Amino acid sequence: MAEQVANVLREAIASGTLKAGTPLRQDELAEQFGFSRMPIRDALRQLEAEGIVTIHPTKGAHVAGMDSGEISEIYALRELLESEALRLSVPSLAGAKLDEAEQVLDQIDAERDVGRWGALNRAFHLALYDACGNHRLLALIEAHHNAADRYVRILLSNLDYRNRSQSEHRDLLAACRRRNSDKAVSVLKQHLREGSETLVNAIEGDGLSRKS
Repeated sequence: MAEQVANVLREAIASGTLKAGTPLRQDELAEQFGFSRMPIRDALRQLEAEGIVTIHPTKGAHVAGMDSGEISEIYALRELLESEALRLSVPSLAGAKLDEAEQVLDQIDAERDVGRWGALNRAFHLALYDACGNHRLLALIEAHHNAADRYVRILLSNLDYRNRSQSEHRDLLAACRRRNSDKAVSVLKQHLREGSETLVNAIEGDGLSRKS
């Protein structure tokens, strides 16, 4: 039940339906979902761990604000975690997984629903890390993708970054197909750093204030 609540709230936050600063009252959410307060509380703690909800001892839970420092932290951690997963995965990555990753890129090209872009982006990256052999590492990566989801959507839509991102994705996939781990990791690091810098510059330049 907690996971179900977390998924619904995460989607609402990522899509902008729940704006930064919106209070998340346990009683209201319990009534809305028809659950007791316990799974609501657990869901909010999970989202707090992902960095998209803040919980204050006296003020309660709120949707976290858009913060350039948070973006830098999330993307720095993604770079560390995903570079290692990719390095471990590339030598053993099955052709079927590479084909799956390419199909996801084709879906991103064709998809017009912005709400789907974050999930498809996550699916592409995770397909490339599938053979890393470390389930805890993959779980950490997925958690940071969840934390980055709303930022990814802004990057791909509001900042008109999708074509550039897709070009970098295809370069990454090509390096994986050649089994060139060093090149693949280099492309991935540049991809994540440039995405992070674009978002940070937009927030610090007030380019997202009316969209967040």
